[in-house]
Amino acid sequence: MDALTALLEGTRARGAFMIRASFDPPWAVRVEDGAPLTVMVLVRGDAWIVPDGGERLRLRPGDLALARGPAPYTCADAPGTAPRALILPGGACHHPDGRPLNGVMDLGVRTWGDRPDGATVMLIGTYRMRGEPGRRLLDALPPLLSLPAGARDCPFTPLLLEEVGREAGQEVVLDRLLDLLVVTALRSWFDRPEAGPPAWYAALSDPVVGPVVRLLRDDPAHPWTVAALAAKAGVSRAALARRFTRLVGEPPMTYLTGRRLALAADRLRATDDTLGALARQVGYGSAFALSAAFKRAYGVSPQEWRNGAARAA
Repeated sequence: MDALTALLEGTRARGAFMIRASFDPPWAVRVEDGAPLTVMVLVRGDAWIVPDGGERLRLRPGDLALARGPAPYTCADAPGTAPRALILPGGACHHPDGRPLNGVMDLGVRTWGDRPDGATVMLIGTYRMRGEPGRRLLDALPPLLSLPAGARDCPFTPLLLEEVGREAGQEVVLDRLLDLLVVTALRSWFDRPEAGPPAWYAALSDPVVGPVVRLLRDDPAHPWTVAALAAKAGVSRAALARRFTRLVGEPPMTYLTGRRLALAADRLRATDDTLGALARQVGYGSAFALSAAFKRAYGVSPQEWRNGAARAA
């Protein structure tokens, strides 16, 4: 498995929130939905993405932006335009003062804004739950990034634009197209020098640590020890521990624990498997052991984490 595949393998949308937004300036929308990941492609016009903190982004036709939640931000025709609408969890649309919009900006199937043929048109796809794009992937991304039209080779935007206006029954098609759009965008992003991939990602190119990271990623349920990993790598335990910690930023067993718990977090929100079944899948001997480790790392029990997904949906 190559490095990028290892990072993107878990990206799976399920009933993603997908719309075609169409506005005439001046326009601005405040986004406070807490979604883990949103992709925006500007089809026509100009747009700005203004986070509460950090650098604002200007988008031109063909540009793509990814916003990693849950931090709020504003999309607008210009940075100073006051928001006309507020997007809340679940795709709820309200006036800035909190009053429901009651569908006044609905323009048809998955189309929203001023008028269907507005001066500015943007495709917006939102992963609603953290487990859909995967925790490791989210941790590798900045809060906001953009790719200009010429920096990526993606044939999926026209397909999304065509499918988004179809009647009900296209959810699965839209989910997969959204996944493909995100994966191709991130493939371009991680090729850029400013991407700053996580330490474990860069360590995959190391001849000693790289194979060990792949073993831990590909088979996290195996009862690995530092000695067994060192034997696989052809070095001593001490040499592996030093080199792994220097390149990855944490010892092998600490990395493995994080990998197991990240998988458990994603599967808690993506499946109905029992805690005992999940424990076996990610390398814990019992549901109790997984629950204790999970609460230490995440601050909530596995059931509370799963219930949080249900509320987000």
